[in-house]
Amino acid sequence: MKGSPLQTRKQKLSPKASAAKAARDLAMAKTPARRFKKAQNQRFGQRSDSDIHHTGSGVRRVSIKNNRGNFGKGTKNE
Repeated sequence: MKGSPLQTRKQKLSPKASAAKAARDLAMAKTPARRFKKAQNQRFGQRSDSDIHHTGSGVRRVSIKNNRGNFGKGTKNE
C-alpha cells in the first residue's frame, strides 16, 4: 500500500542546490532560539493527541485541529 503522495514528494533540486539547502536548514536548526524551543519541547513532552504551541510566555498544549487550522482562521492566507 502506498503512502500519501504529499508525504513522499521530494523537492527536485540539483546536487549543488540540495547541499546548499541542507547547510541552510542545519544553520537554522542551530540558532539559539530554535535550540531553546527544541529543549523546551523535550522537557514538555510530545503526545499524539495534541500539539505543542510556543507563545511569548512559554508553551502550551493545544488541539491538533486548532494548531494546524490557525485557530479557526484557516491556512490559505498565511
